[in-house]
This record gives sequence, structure tokens and C-alpha cells, in this order.
Amino acid sequence: MTHIMNYQQTLDFLYSKLPMFTRVGASAFKKDLTNTIILCEALGNPQDKFKSIHVAGTNGKGSTSHMLASVLQSQGYKTGLYTSPHLKDFRERIRINGKMISKTEVVSFVKGQQKLIEKTEPSFFEVTVAMAFDHFAKQEVDVAVIEVGLGGRLDSTNIITPQISVITNISLDHMNMLGNTLAEIAGEKAGIIKKNIPVVIGETQAESAPVFISKAKEIGAPIVFADAVLTAQDFKIRNNKLSLSVYQKGEIKYKNLQSDLTGVYQHKNILTVLETLAVLDEKTGIKIDQKAIYNGISQVKKQTGLQGRWQTLSRNPLVICDTGHNEAGIAEVIKNIAQTPYQNLHVVFGMVKDKDISKVLSMMPKNATYYFCKPDLERGLAADELKEQAATFNLNGNSYASVAEAKEKAIQSADQKDLIFIGGSTFVVAEAI
Repeated sequence: MTHIMNYQQTLDFLYSKLPMFTRVGASAFKKDLTNTIILCEALGNPQDKFKSIHVAGTNGKGSTSHMLASVLQSQGYKTGLYTSPHLKDFRERIRINGKMISKTEVVSFVKGQQKLIEKTEPSFFEVTVAMAFDHFAKQEVDVAVIEVGLGGRLDSTNIITPQISVITNISLDHMNMLGNTLAEIAGEKAGIIKKNIPVVIGETQAESAPVFISKAKEIGAPIVFADAVLTAQDFKIRNNKLSLSVYQKGEIKYKNLQSDLTGVYQHKNILTVLETLAVLDEKTGIKIDQKAIYNGISQVKKQTGLQGRWQTLSRNPLVICDTGHNEAGIAEVIKNIAQTPYQNLHVVFGMVKDKDISKVLSMMPKNATYYFCKPDLERGLAADELKEQAATFNLNGNSYASVAEAKEKAIQSADQKDLIFIGGSTFVVAEAI
């Protein structure tokens, strides 16, 4: 048995002893909920002791979860937020009103459950989910926003019975685990839809909509598509805020809503959040007023600590990072780059092996200087290999030993009016921040 004393040893135990998706990929993905159920039963089923909101989707689920938490916090609810992966600190995964779980609590949880962990051999993610639920129950949160790790149906978070289920959208990602078509992936995400529990879908997509509609019908879950009810118009970006107005049936519902997440793609997430809050307000005991909505959406980063979403790291030259890493995520990043004024474009880029690399590379701007790098994890794609693959798409540049070195070189090479974009993987962004 590993002897755990301090926080660092606890993290080493979690990272090295337990199968971890970021390290080993697909083999850490457990095919059923047994371990999570065993762990949570031993803890007295903490997931049943607080109200929750469950958020799934290929892209946007992180931003959507943080926005929802920020609004609930602005309304005065004690709000739990469980998300993954973390960028800098393991404890970012588990927060209450923006405050991370303490190191002491992480240590005492793992110490307390160590025998059970060594007996059941759960994954890193299963233990973290149980830790989050336990923390939220002990701290008696009013409501917790729970982001799905991967998929939905078999994700460890799926043992909750939420007040509402939210699915942002579907695009091709993690195909080795979730299926090769949008309909198959939608089937996995639809696994979070529960009997009689309302579900909000962010984006209406031809291939996935029928899957959601039939699942909701089959189990009597009221379903609504946010983009069928609400539309966003009048986009402006000023003073580091995205401003937009939201209409319902031609009538203005929110005028000049400000968001501190300035990626233009956030309008999709904002509509998802607004519709989710409307359904919560109407169908559950969780009441939300307009003031909390305006407040919460304008200060997501401050209230929840969200990072890495079209985030400006420095100016002169402008350095911006974004965690988009699949076809749909990169498409949005490219739209944002197109809307940013700059003289020359520099791209610090790295990827992990199990992504659709050629698809992403085929989309990237050719008129740019690339700085290829490998994120520091086993799943990272070697920088030289990435450089070779990129050259076949006429993306040219050099490869560097680390993200830090690539970033440093880009900053040295860029003029004041240039744009440096850093991305390709969540892990590249984590190292750049």
C-alpha cells in the first residue's frame, strides 16, 4: 500500500497508480459505472444530497458549465462546479463559488478512501468524480454544475439525477471510444437524458437532433433546442467584452448582454445557458433573475477562474490561446483569427496523437509561420512528426523541444503588430499559460 502523507504524494498516487486518460488514452475509459457506484455508495451516495445540472457535448461544455455556475453564483446560490481537464492545478476540477477544493481536503479524501481505491482499482477520473460529489455534499452546496468527462452514457458523472440535462452540440472527437458518426456520438451523449428530467440541446444538427428527440420521447423528458427558441444578434467586441442582444420570437429578451469570454463562438454557448436558466426557473425550484444573468455572464472568468478560451496572454505582439482541438473547435478558432486585425500571423501548435490530425491541419491558415511543439504527455505527438504532416498541407515552420521554447521563439520573431496564436491541444494551452 502506498504511504500517503502530503499533497504532492497524494497527487503522485492519483496520477501514477490510477489509469488516467491523458496519460494512456482509451484504455483508461471504463466501460460501465460500477466503480463510481461502489465508491459513492461507500461515501453514502453524496450525489443525491444536492441539486445538480448535468452538461455534455463535444465542444462548448466547459464554457457553458462555467457560465451557468457564474450566473447561479450571482443569484446567491452556493454553487459547486465540477469540470475537466484542469489546466494548471488538479484542484481546478472541483470548485465552490469559484474557490478550489483545499489541498487538505484532497489529501484527507484520498487517505480515507485509499483501501477502497486499492481494492476496486478505479480510474483517475472515477476517483475525482467521487471526490467532487463528496466535497459538494459535505459543503452543502445549493446546486452543482457537473460537466461530463467524455461521452455521457458511460461517463462516471452519469450516476446523478439532475434538475436538468444540457447537451451543447455534437462533432467528431474521441471516435475511437464514442463511435464514428455524429449519430453514434449523439447516442452516447443522449445517455445523460433521464426520465421526466428536462433536457436542453444547444445546437440543432441534422444528424443528431432525431437521436435526441427519440430518446427524450421514449423516456418522457421534455426537450427544447436553444437555437430554435433564441437568436443572437448585434455582435460587438469592445474593451475585452463580447456584447450581443438576444431575441425570442422576434422580441428582444436581453439587450446588450456582455460576456467576458470574447470568442465569437461563445454566442452558441450563451443561448444554451439562457435557455437552460429559463427552463430551470420555470420547471424547478431554482429561480434566476435578469440581474444575475447579466452579472454572471459578464464575469465568468473572475467568478469561476475559467481560462484558455480565446484568452489574451499579452499584447504587443498580441498573444492569444484557445483550447479548441477538434474539427469544430478549430473552425471557430479560425473564424476568430479572421476577425482579429494583425500584420503577420505566428502559430504555436501542438497536438495529441489520438485526434484527427490531418483534418485539423487541412483547416489551418497557410499564410502563417508555424512553431511546432509537443505537449508534455505520453499522448503528445512528436514535434518533428507534426511538422512533417503539416508540410503536406503547406504549413511551414520549425519544430521546438517544448511549448515554452516555441512560444519564446514566436515572441522573439514577431513584430509589435503581429498576432501569435497558441493552440491545437488543451495541453499546449496549459503549458503556455
